[in-house]
Amino acid sequence: MNPFRFYNPTVLYYGKGQIEKHLAEEVTRYGKRVLLVYGGGSIKRFGLYDKVVGILREAGVEIFELPGVEPNPRLTTVYKGIDICRKERIDLILAVGGGSVIDCAKGIAMGAKFDGDIWDVYQRKAKANDALPLGTILTLAATGSEMNAGGVITNWETKEKLGGSAPPHTFPRFSFCDPENTFTVPRDQTVYGTCDMLAHCFEHYFHPTSNTPLQQRLIESVIATIVETAPKALENPTDYDARETLMYCSTMALNGMINMGVQGDWACHAIEHEISAIYDIPHGGGLAIVFPNWMDYVMDAGPERFAQLGTRVFGIHPAGRPADELARETIAAVRAFFQRIGAPQRLADYGIGDENIDRMAEQAVRFRKIGSFKVLDKEDVAEILRRSL
Repeated sequence: MNPFRFYNPTVLYYGKGQIEKHLAEEVTRYGKRVLLVYGGGSIKRFGLYDKVVGILREAGVEIFELPGVEPNPRLTTVYKGIDICRKERIDLILAVGGGSVIDCAKGIAMGAKFDGDIWDVYQRKAKANDALPLGTILTLAATGSEMNAGGVITNWETKEKLGGSAPPHTFPRFSFCDPENTFTVPRDQTVYGTCDMLAHCFEHYFHPTSNTPLQQRLIESVIATIVETAPKALENPTDYDARETLMYCSTMALNGMINMGVQGDWACHAIEHEISAIYDIPHGGGLAIVFPNWMDYVMDAGPERFAQLGTRVFGIHPAGRPADELARETIAAVRAFFQRIGAPQRLADYGIGDENIDRMAEQAVRFRKIGSFKVLDKEDVAEILRRSL
């Protein structure tokens, strides 16, 4: 495996009742002026907003608000948050929502301490070396942003969607993960969240690094648990056990613990970012479309890894058959699972045609070629996009 240093400073509070017990203590250790960042208003409709605001006010916290964070958070919203933080001398940002809200809050946290345009950090033109403290209250199991340092922002003016971070400063200082806060998540958002966390596992799993048996087993266990649990959460949205397990899978899929010593692939994320940068589709939906077509395209780079996934996770019986045959069955099983939970199958499901394939392919590799399991150039990306139509 690759040499590595692991560090994750986020304090996790998992389970019901943790917000009431510990939120005031965690927030006030950083100060009394808090920027509350949230999305479209569902936290108000279902009572979480009143709960959080009541706890903070009782603790003597002065609250400033930034509502309306978009599903693919916009750079313009990050700028608004930065202005509030600087004007109001904010001590802590509290993000209440899913990955989009938390990613936006990370951009604000970096930007409030950055001397310049924070977009330069996302464009790899500059490096952020500090950030305001950030805490989160998670309402959607999907991205794992509650326990990692990265975040993705969309510049709608230039149609670019890029990731940025400033570890260790952009790790949330604390995150509250109460499965009950995901009971009211719409079905399609649960589907997209499931696709996203599976995609994170796949990105870790397909890599060229040697001697990683434990990492592979860890990743396989998370994938198997997601595949087993997601249909239960979709069938009964208030199944606490299913929601709890799915939320835990989401966190573990991207907090660094299952991929130590591994350089993952991440080509599919780079490709999907270009799709949603132009068409503003749900990230998880785009990943569900791209991943099986990427798998088809790169399978020959290592059919044994696909065969292993199929036999260990998807119940495919080897029976002495060649790896490439097992690999194709595995890819079919991945497609079938996405279809079973109601994920989109083709870009055409979103009304997307071939009009921007060249542009998306070029943008995906603008910094460098992408992928590690198989390195992809512009023509490779274009072919995967064509197969996804």
